[in-house]
Amino acid sequence: MAFDLKQAQHFISHEYDSSVIPTLCKYIEIPNQSPAYDPAWQTNGLQERAIELLENWVRSRNVPGLAIEVVKIPERTPVIFMTLEGKESTETVLLYGHLDKQPPLTEAWEQGLGPYTPVIRDGKLYGRGGADDGYSTFSSVLVLEALLKQNVSRPRAVVIIEAREESGSQDLAAYVDHLKDRIGTPSLVVCLDSGCANYEQFWMTSSLRGCIMGTLTVKVLKEGVHSGHGSGIVPSSFRIIRKLLNRIEDPDTGKVLVPELNKEIPEFRIVQQKEAAEIVGDHLIKEFPLTDGTQPVSNDLVELLLNRNWRPTVSYVGIDGVPPTATGGNVLRTHTSLKISIRVPPHVDAEQAHAAVKKILEENPPYGAHVTYTPHAAMSGWQSPALSPWLEQTIADAGHAVFGKKHAYLGEGGTIPFMGLLGLKFPKAQFVITGVLGPQSNAHGPNEFLHIQMAKNVTSVVTVILAEHAKQKLT
Repeated sequence: MAFDLKQAQHFISHEYDSSVIPTLCKYIEIPNQSPAYDPAWQTNGLQERAIELLENWVRSRNVPGLAIEVVKIPERTPVIFMTLEGKESTETVLLYGHLDKQPPLTEAWEQGLGPYTPVIRDGKLYGRGGADDGYSTFSSVLVLEALLKQNVSRPRAVVIIEAREESGSQDLAAYVDHLKDRIGTPSLVVCLDSGCANYEQFWMTSSLRGCIMGTLTVKVLKEGVHSGHGSGIVPSSFRIIRKLLNRIEDPDTGKVLVPELNKEIPEFRIVQQKEAAEIVGDHLIKEFPLTDGTQPVSNDLVELLLNRNWRPTVSYVGIDGVPPTATGGNVLRTHTSLKISIRVPPHVDAEQAHAAVKKILEENPPYGAHVTYTPHAAMSGWQSPALSPWLEQTIADAGHAVFGKKHAYLGEGGTIPFMGLLGLKFPKAQFVITGVLGPQSNAHGPNEFLHIQMAKNVTSVVTVILAEHAKQKLT
């Protein structure tokens, strides 16, 4: 029996409107932050609520043969684990998503919107976690249902929905090992936790940067002193920290100066970024809510994409030791602490990079100040292996059939630790990394939204890929 794409699209669209979106609204209402941001995650019941909601939705579907279980390892976040045996195919496809969320940033959302208040406007579902990555559970199940309803050949499917991705996926390796016999050896991995450069075509993620995070602290005093009395004698902890930061980042250009963090970009990846720049155009810049008059770091779109996807960058994401302006007095403060996030190129070893940054920041401290750099996380990036000809052609055909346009490839500046882990665990697997986080969707930020039609379209393309995967393995 031939696979009917139009029939699958109609089914997926109908189920999204009638079942998925109402349930996603309930999911958005649950403030289940990732453990890195919620110290009480084990006791406040929020993750359990989110897991129960998703599990109950899956069970309510009564998908023939689909087994679902919430697997728990003590002191680790749970995972939702699903399996469905194949039809006329013994190959295994692994589909991945996550259910934990970033912090709410409640005060920054537009009027009428909020992180835990689902609102639908202009085909977009606003709220924290809908696109990153709540939709993944629903889309994964609908892919399998669409194949079952048409009784076509399909591969064996394994679905893993984890609950710690936004904290670095520290629990996932333990679950992959714990479930290895039940997972098997996937020949294809589908990840629905990535992004897209527009909502008009199917986007494949070709690479992901890694990330290293740590806190830099400069301490100069045992207690604060009057600034009129101490300044000029006691060095400012803020000035010292500025000087130290110049060791790792050029203050004029933003170029990262640590040799261990810089690698030559493969030529074919540059070609891919040029093609993506031609498609995206100046929307690459316009998608960001820059204040009036603020310019991007370059007007060269290719350079901007290479900066975001293939070069190291430094962001300062938190500060301690500094009072708010409303209460700051004339006091020379004891210390300044900065939380630093450094995105590293896909082919850089994160642990080695972290060691290099720590050494550079701590050696020969100015004025003999107490300088410490405390590493928090080191996650290496990832490059997609070359696609098999059948998969490349299937993506091309399916992408054009669903969107009416050619698919495209894009590197991502963010980090999905799961990709590197699965790449190591299953080195012979093919990878389809895609997602719905496009322009203005603002993952992790205020006004995050799920583009509903994009979610439907991505689900439809993935359904075609699984149908073709089974047929390909039969021939």
